[in-house]
Amino acid sequence: MAGKQIGAALSAAALALVLGACSGGSSGDGGQDGEPSGSITFLTNRTDLEKDGTFDRYIAEFNEIYPDVTVEVEAITNYEDDVRTRMSTSDYGDVLLIPDAVGVDQYPDFFEPLGDVDELEQDYRFISDKALDGTAYALAVGGNTFGVLYNAKVWADAGVTELPTTPDEFLDALELIKENTDATPYYTNYKDGWPLAGQWTDNFAGVGGDGEVENDMATDPSPWDAGKPAAIVDGLLFDIVHAGLSETDPLTTNWEQSKNDFATGKIGSMVLGSWAVSQFQEAAKAAGADPADVGFMAFPSNIDGQQLAKTGGDRRMAINVNSENKATARAWMEFLVNDSDFAEISGMISSSKKVDALPENLTALQDADVEFFENEPAPEGQEGLLNNVADASQVDVWGNLYRQALIDTARGQASGDKDSFFEGLNDKWGAAVEQLAP
Repeated sequence: MAGKQIGAALSAAALALVLGACSGGSSGDGGQDGEPSGSITFLTNRTDLEKDGTFDRYIAEFNEIYPDVTVEVEAITNYEDDVRTRMSTSDYGDVLLIPDAVGVDQYPDFFEPLGDVDELEQDYRFISDKALDGTAYALAVGGNTFGVLYNAKVWADAGVTELPTTPDEFLDALELIKENTDATPYYTNYKDGWPLAGQWTDNFAGVGGDGEVENDMATDPSPWDAGKPAAIVDGLLFDIVHAGLSETDPLTTNWEQSKNDFATGKIGSMVLGSWAVSQFQEAAKAAGADPADVGFMAFPSNIDGQQLAKTGGDRRMAINVNSENKATARAWMEFLVNDSDFAEISGMISSSKKVDALPENLTALQDADVEFFENEPAPEGQEGLLNNVADASQVDVWGNLYRQALIDTARGQASGDKDSFFEGLNDKWGAAVEQLAP
């Protein structure tokens, strides 16, 4: 099984495989000279942290170090689409979170190089899988694993006594929620879109069980064939909707409202990364509900009885190659990773090797003997191939459009069934693979 792995009873040695040894300091200047000064704009998807004053606190702390710097935070709700559109110009902030649809092979066109991978890996995690020709262009804001957020009280009230480890068991659990509670068993967040994007795709690797799954998909002409990771993951979403186990009207979903609804027992589950646990716990506190009801499980699948989950970098921060204040931009990025509590309050694995502890929200997965691994870098010459195949095929595996179409088919608002839908995906994907894959 490829990839770096750890079991439930993490020994110090096994933990080091995933988190690495502690070290401090920052890496080279990546060609960015000068003392931080002037103004920068930071583009982020964390609208919640902009609203609750967290970014104001970070700016104040940053200004204690660099008093001559002004940081403007621009929080964007429809981040993927809006920022990708802005990247057709030079106006996409000074520091930004890289949209998932931007392939690694495109990084030199848009982002300032940060330095050699070997040097940066001394201080930071999650570097090599998003590097190109030995050069790093981004720092992860933190790291996650991927699976399902569930309301433990709703599940207990429904009569679910054991967490599911297969898609069929998961569907059975949702049926119990539908029969025995007033909660919506599963919530798609169809309207906001982005929860249908990478949140689902990041489970392909866990279902496949190793760090080569995404690399293999880039050269596979039929990844939605029965039994393959993409078919298992997307098939579960189709079956959930087709069985009437999701919200009645997906066109009216609302991400921010869904946090409150989940916390107050109106929603049973959502596929999300472990980053979401802390946000939903805060929503529970605000609603007077019990934060302990916010549970996180591995995606319901297993290989010979063993559940697996990918762990990897969350959003990646990069510096706009057109920025006029690259030294300031670099200082802000390193501050967020090394000196702020961003990863801690987000429930993420720290990207800084100054921190060697796993967040509390992963202890339940450890107790369930879930085995973690990291993605392997793409083979030389195939960096960005997965994204390029996705673009050429118009099957946006890191976007939300094809899964919205899947939901429309599953609920009878578009023609076809699961088999015909997957056949159509394979046809488009296979044509792109034939055109682009080596």
